[in-house]
Amino acid sequence: MNKCFFDFLISHAKIYGFIFPSSEIYGGLNAIYDYGPHGVELKNNIKDFWWKSMTQLYENIVGVDSSILMHSDVWHASGHVDKFNEFLIDHKDSKKRYRPEILIQEYVEKNYFNDPKKKEKTLSRLYRSLEKKDLTDIKILIDELCISDPVFKTKNWTKIRHFNMMFKIENEKNLYLRPETAQGIFTNFHNIIKSNRMKIPFGIAQIGKSFRNEIIARRFLFRMREFEQMEMQFFILPEEEIKWYEYWKKNRLKWHLELNIEYKKYYKLCKHDHLAHYANAGSDIKFNFPFGFQEIEGIHSRRDFDLKNHEFFSKKKLRVFELKKNYIPYVIETSLGLDRLFLVLFYSSLKKEKLKNGTIRIVLKLPYYLSPIKAAIFPLVKKDGLPEIAKKIFNDVKIHHKLVYDEKESIGKLYRRQDAIGTPFCFTVDYDTIKTDTVTMRNRDSLDQKRIHIKEISKIIEKETGLKKVLKKLSYFI
Repeated sequence: MNKCFFDFLISHAKIYGFIFPSSEIYGGLNAIYDYGPHGVELKNNIKDFWWKSMTQLYENIVGVDSSILMHSDVWHASGHVDKFNEFLIDHKDSKKRYRPEILIQEYVEKNYFNDPKKKEKTLSRLYRSLEKKDLTDIKILIDELCISDPVFKTKNWTKIRHFNMMFKIENEKNLYLRPETAQGIFTNFHNIIKSNRMKIPFGIAQIGKSFRNEIIARRFLFRMREFEQMEMQFFILPEEEIKWYEYWKKNRLKWHLELNIEYKKYYKLCKHDHLAHYANAGSDIKFNFPFGFQEIEGIHSRRDFDLKNHEFFSKKKLRVFELKKNYIPYVIETSLGLDRLFLVLFYSSLKKEKLKNGTIRIVLKLPYYLSPIKAAIFPLVKKDGLPEIAKKIFNDVKIHHKLVYDEKESIGKLYRRQDAIGTPFCFTVDYDTIKTDTVTMRNRDSLDQKRIHIKEISKIIEKETGLKKVLKKLSYFI
């Protein structure tokens, strides 16, 4: 898919109430978005699926919801104050700020497309310099490639310098918005052990907002300054690091494949190119976006980095006493970007289909169990008592499932709208309903229609759109 389709996707997301630019009436904010009525339903369904997959299927994984604001020493202990940095370069004419490695990568992709050897040579040099943190050589490389500012087309660059990506709160001494959710898990380590009588190995899961002062925040939901993470920290015996690292790599990929996305669009697990300061080993699950394969979820071995540092800074013992041993456990982390997964699902599900009659329909083929609306109830016409019957069905079934009732347009237009927001089933009340207590059920994907009894509606919705089926399948892999 090309840029035109990606632009169409962004437009579709806004028109149908999935994603809105934040503060749009004031001109908006760069890389900040609000989730609309259908967007928040889809987002909550993704969270529900992940949460139940972690805390319901695994008897040794529990949840926590830690605060966004934390003691400043937390971020000294975690290394974020000193090491959570990116390189940046400013352009003196445009006054814009860039990440130098992105400038080089984009230049190489654009200009060395037909020269793989030159491309590989240039990128290898870049990655060596990044590894060594050789800012001078990266700047020399920008000059040698004659890279100019995209806006002013001039080469008036500053020197490259470090830039800390945490948001600091003004008028507060060393108070930050958290750049990751994981530290709230580590600082609550002993509280959870004691309150829930946990034994190694066990995990702590969390879903929450994080904030990063990205130099270049772009690509719609892919890179934002305010985003949501779904993370799980799994505490293990140090000698079992490799065993659990491999286990979680395998199981997280299986979870992703249950999203019914074409397998070829996912990379198999690939080794992390540049490890974070806390990681000993890392692998990424990547997805093929229009802008290339990009990370969706990371699986890392954090070893005892975090607990050891928090023990040192807090002067509190963060150890376990088991099997006649006193030790700091190792940690395997799974960290999934919720907003990125939302984008993956939206991008891979949005289709333009040509029907048998030659017309084009726009359909969002989300997995049924994630769809924001599970079913729609319509009257065929707005008269002869059909709306009253349809409304009664809606009121009876809405207790169990997220439904929509609509009678504002013709039945054909009502179907098309539900296709566009991903509703799996539509149930239409017509004149035969009065005689037989049956309705027409239409399937979003196959477009098949059949008559079913009113009493069967809720059972069918539950069977076809509930999480039970997919959770049962995943439980076989545990």
